[in-house]
Amino acid sequence: MVRQPVFSSNLKSVGYDPASSVLEIEFHNGSIYQYRGVPKSIYVALMAAASLGSFFHRHIKDKYPYKKVG
Repeated sequence: MVRQPVFSSNLKSVGYDPASSVLEIEFHNGSIYQYRGVPKSIYVALMAAASLGSFFHRHIKDKYPYKKVG
């Protein structure tokens, strides 16, 4: 999945596949996680958030099934 770099103290890059509703996040520590069943509206809101890390913790973390892929 293609991820784009983001400006965040916690997140390094973010990608989204609308066909499968998978959100992929790379963290600055090198970990990469895929979150399944994420609506496109959540991805759009994440990318527009003033604080990506805060949005992630409030609206994505522990809300969607995930797996570590890297």
